[in-house]
Amino acid sequence: MTTISLALDTPELAQAYEHGSDRQFNHGKLLIEALGVRRGQRVLDVGAGTGRLAAHVAEIVGPEGSVIAIDPLPLRVDIARKKARENLAVAVGHAEDLSAFTARSFDVVYLNSVLHWLDHRQKRRALGEAARVLKPGGKLGFSTGSRERPHQLEPIQRKVLAELGKEAPGDAPYDHKVTVDEARRLLERAGFIVDTLEIRTFVDHAADVDEILRQTRSGSFGNHLSHLSPEEQRAVRDRLAQELEAWRTPQGIRLERNLIFAIAHTAGN
Repeated sequence: MTTISLALDTPELAQAYEHGSDRQFNHGKLLIEALGVRRGQRVLDVGAGTGRLAAHVAEIVGPEGSVIAIDPLPLRVDIARKKARENLAVAVGHAEDLSAFTARSFDVVYLNSVLHWLDHRQKRRALGEAARVLKPGGKLGFSTGSRERPHQLEPIQRKVLAELGKEAPGDAPYDHKVTVDEARRLLERAGFIVDTLEIRTFVDHAADVDEILRQTRSGSFGNHLSHLSPEEQRAVRDRLAQELEAWRTPQGIRLERNLIFAIAHTAGN
């Protein structure tokens, strides 16, 4: 499997993500709704990016509650810190190491579009750590890419890369996605009781291939097509532009993406 690099992020990519992360923010709000986050709760946002969703959750829990948001990318944490307030704290941190937090200290832990960046070992550790820091009966929620129903862009991109003789190793950066059955096994192995586990489909429209590539590059913190030279990336871009015209509608290039949504809880007292 390909290792996802945390070293490729730049201030420009972090800012692009902040201004272009509506998709993650909007499906994140659906995750928070499904978790039933409420006033007064203590919540941990793991992989918070630039903190848009964490700030939204801080409004929900109100001054009686609190939100801690962590992310491994310092440049994105810097942006998130600008959203910090009395009930929202932000720090650099990793999903698989929550040792900064005591056991049974949160009502809710969530990971929005995070798990597909972690390899299998990291996933197991991340879910085990989430179980440790949750109170008895506490809730875990995550959204993550679906391996059985990938984003429509992925097979198109694989076709283009194959035609150019530039296949990504292990189809990076998509090789850490899971199936619904695998997600269930991971949750149960970590000691969670699964409440809901389903694939949700979202439809996105983009003006052109450049918008799609900007979003994908910023969302992957520079990993997307990073194995290619600038010249090779331009060749991929031009071929993708041709292929994606077949998906154009009056609203723009229409692509579907699928995410596994999981809600689970720890055993009570």
